[in-house]
Amino acid sequence: MRLGIAVAVVWASAATVACGSKPEPVSRAADLAAISAFNERYVQSINDGDISTLSSLTTEGHIMLPPNRAPLVGKAANDEANGRVFERFDIDESWTPEETVVAGDWAYQRGTFTVAATAKTGGASSNTTGNFLRIYARQADGSWRMIRDMFNSDRPPEGN
Repeated sequence: MRLGIAVAVVWASAATVACGSKPEPVSRAADLAAISAFNERYVQSINDGDISTLSSLTTEGHIMLPPNRAPLVGKAANDEANGRVFERFDIDESWTPEETVVAGDWAYQRGTFTVAATAKTGGASSNTTGNFLRIYARQADGSWRMIRDMFNSDRPPEGN
């Protein structure tokens, strides 16, 4: 009889531990807060010219679709392009999300941005405003990462 009770207690304990180890369902509010916190780190690394942190926030499959240029496919291509920008310019960028939609392990965000780029050699800043569309994916550890980034300027291309 004692053996039966001991087995039942062990089984119940194991079941409780197993159930307790399941990740808690994430609320929409928690997802939105996590994406917002991610964006704060991402834009801060841009403004700090911190290529190491920016790189750590991208995935190997990250694709950036800049205006009037070929896509930057993969972490290495993004790091190289961002590194060139950080070598030449001080950046002051801000984002204003207007819509964020979370659907399971995927999310997208649409909004506006402003950026002032000042050459490190001096001179006036180049100011740009525009729109962005980003796609995020929940990672295995539950964190969010931007996996696609597309943006455009409110200014028409030069010569038009």
